[in-house]
Amino acid sequence: MALIVQKYGGTSVGDATRIKRVAKRIVETAASGAKVCVVVSAMGDTTDELVELAAKVTDREHEREMDMLLTAGERISMALLSMAIMDLGRDAISFTGSQAGIVTDTAHGKAKIIEVRARRVLEALEQGKIVIVAGFQGVSTEFDVTTLGRGGSDTTAVALAAALDADVCEIYTDVEGVYTADPRLVPGARKLHAVSYEEMLELSASGAKVLMVRSVEYARNYGVLVHVRSSFSGNEGTWVREEDIRMEQAIISGIAHDKSEAKITLVAVPDHPGIAARVFRPLADAGINIDMIVQNASHDGSTDIFFTCPKSDLQRAEPVLEQIREQIGAAGVETDPDIAKISLVGAGMKTHPGVAADMFDALAEAGINIEIISTSSIRISCVVRAGEVEKAVQAIHDKFELSDEAVLREEHPETATGQLKALRVDGSNS
Repeated sequence: MALIVQKYGGTSVGDATRIKRVAKRIVETAASGAKVCVVVSAMGDTTDELVELAAKVTDREHEREMDMLLTAGERISMALLSMAIMDLGRDAISFTGSQAGIVTDTAHGKAKIIEVRARRVLEALEQGKIVIVAGFQGVSTEFDVTTLGRGGSDTTAVALAAALDADVCEIYTDVEGVYTADPRLVPGARKLHAVSYEEMLELSASGAKVLMVRSVEYARNYGVLVHVRSSFSGNEGTWVREEDIRMEQAIISGIAHDKSEAKITLVAVPDHPGIAARVFRPLADAGINIDMIVQNASHDGSTDIFFTCPKSDLQRAEPVLEQIREQIGAAGVETDPDIAKISLVGAGMKTHPGVAADMFDALAEAGINIEIISTSSIRISCVVRAGEVEKAVQAIHDKFELSDEAVLREEHPETATGQLKALRVDGSNS
């Protein structure tokens, strides 16, 4: 008997009508003979509303109590969904994160799962019950309620799928799957049949909102097959899995963009050994995530250091940066929140020359200036002005013709380098 873990986001359970629709879908899955464990997010904007409510009560940080408050949203949706399923004639039971055995570290607001003790979930599934688990939450090793950060329900679902040895983890959302670009920016964006864990990690880390980065990491580490699909249709979505031959040949999988980061510049930093450590260690100790880092060539014994971090961390970062500036003798600190990061991702680019040049050509032809460049073996990222992000994504998407069938590289015996050939997503000749 198959065991399926399903996750439904806040939009999918946004009101009573949608909860009933989701309940019907879950019951249909169970009726096919599968054991079903469901992870659910808070309804609609509930989490944001609770954050706003807390801000009206206090302007201080109360991390433990915020976790207690925010986990209420998932408790509401899990109970309502369980009721709706039982009204359809199937036995169901709801569990909070702690009742489901989601054990985390002690970092309130951004806890990491360290163990899943899924005994109660397994027992309920063996009894023929549909199990509903509150996403986004767990219990710390010190027995406090914790939350996993934004998008944490994805991680809950994948972690449970790994612990239960599920056949598949279905992530239901308000889009049909993973696209070559955000379809709201690029109407011609194409839905991908499959992406590798590594490609999905780069897309998620670069701003794609379909899956949380930590959920993809968990899936890769434990070999969990993930299916991203729409909760509003029965269509097949996008599979996230180990690379296969077709994936290895695909040159470009997609483009991600992120407007949530800010650029910071440390001006005229003394250029000698140990400076980088003195800059980034205090930021790390303050829990500030650093993304792209670029250091200029040294002139007259000093250099500029550019890096990006989440805009949400700027307020905490600024006093730390001022202390760093004084300690290392830099000339100044400049912050710029009006930026966006554009990333081109594809496993095939590591063996296909010219991808970076084509991307830069596309931006140049669109009249867009590049401020920072960062690369990995399967990703190229550029920082541009926030107001130019839509034009940049469209220009790159057009340059690589991503609205068409996937471009794959086939080796032919008569050539040493092979040739480009357009293949359909399912691998057949176009």
